[in-house]
Amino acid sequence: MPKLGESIIEATITKWLKTSGDQLEEDDAIVEIATDKVDSEIPSPIEGKLIKTLYEEGDVVPVGEVIAIVEMDGEDEEEHEETPDETITKTDETSEAAEKIAVQIDEISSGEIKIFSASDRFYSPLVRSIAKTENLSIQDLDSITGSGQAGRVTKQDIHNFLESRINESTKPINTTQAQKPIAPPSITTETGDRIVEMDRMRKMIADHMVMSVDVSPHVTSFIEVDVTKIVNWRNQVKDDFLKKEGEKITFTPIFIDAAAKALRDHPGVNASVDGSNIIYRKNINIGMAAALPNGNLIVPVIKNADTKNLVGLAKDVNDLANRARGNKLNPDDISGGTFTITNFGSFDSLTGTPIINQPQVAILGVGAIKKRPVVIETADGDVIGIRSIMILSLAYDHRVVDGALGGMYLRTMRNYLESFDTKQRL
Repeated sequence: MPKLGESIIEATITKWLKTSGDQLEEDDAIVEIATDKVDSEIPSPIEGKLIKTLYEEGDVVPVGEVIAIVEMDGEDEEEHEETPDETITKTDETSEAAEKIAVQIDEISSGEIKIFSASDRFYSPLVRSIAKTENLSIQDLDSITGSGQAGRVTKQDIHNFLESRINESTKPINTTQAQKPIAPPSITTETGDRIVEMDRMRKMIADHMVMSVDVSPHVTSFIEVDVTKIVNWRNQVKDDFLKKEGEKITFTPIFIDAAAKALRDHPGVNASVDGSNIIYRKNINIGMAAALPNGNLIVPVIKNADTKNLVGLAKDVNDLANRARGNKLNPDDISGGTFTITNFGSFDSLTGTPIINQPQVAILGVGAIKKRPVVIETADGDVIGIRSIMILSLAYDHRVVDGALGGMYLRTMRNYLESFDTKQRL
């Protein structure tokens, strides 16, 4: 199982494209896999014959694990003749290696850890390895509620279980009744109702959203921004920009540019929380939430957004958006984000309260741009004028981002947008 991007430690085998006995060419697609971020086809790194697949469809496999055995063509013969001693030694080494491989295959096929063979529940090799290291029994594993696909236990589930067990053993005795977990309401259906099971991506989105709300105490702040200058400037340059660059220029790269500058000014918003530690990110990698044709959501990431000009940002935005719609994103395209922007305005919504994309600590919502009568302060007094106004909303993790920091970030971003240089050339 190859490395599939930063922070990805395992993947689910969704479909084998080749079966035992098939002849493989180098770069032939051999298996389809899925992670919590993206689906991919894995090519064969070598030419040869597929001897055996070591995992079934639906199995969750850690990065670095062997998933199949491929027999390669024999190597070229040595130019020199081997002595009888050399022949005997190589034969012994080959036999010993073959025995080791056979043992490893048998161990993997049989589940590797015999004490777990009594359970009907599937546990990935990574989970079994952690359980063995932590001396967890099969009863312990069966008691863990899995957050993975089809309720499977993940590495994080085991870590949470171990942490809760430590907390239980160290906390003082409490005579009050323990709070029961919140159960979802029972649902009754009526004639004519249509029941559709969530697809895999929607299940992962749902789990991620619930987890984010459980992890972070969300607070949302709002601010109005006058973007009249930006609207007029874009109307003036969009046709020339399309002819010159072959790309459309939307408002998104302008918002990303201002967001990146504000993150540079307020690094506390470009951070993550690890236990009691705050990680201030060096790089400013901004994800932009994109709706897919099937209604699901994906967040491609623009890496080092603060180092790029508007032309570079516009090209990145268009490229990622087009590949997202065509389901052609790579795992690296959607990993490593440190801050996220979601555009409510594309659906004509004035504003919203987005949910943080963990493990980030903030997410920016961009509302629709609307013309409104507003009070304008001038040297000759206040006047009422028609201006293009939008609302920015910032949802942030109140564990580490206070209202003051959240408010300062929004004010700084507003200042960048309202002082936009309309004389700049692209």
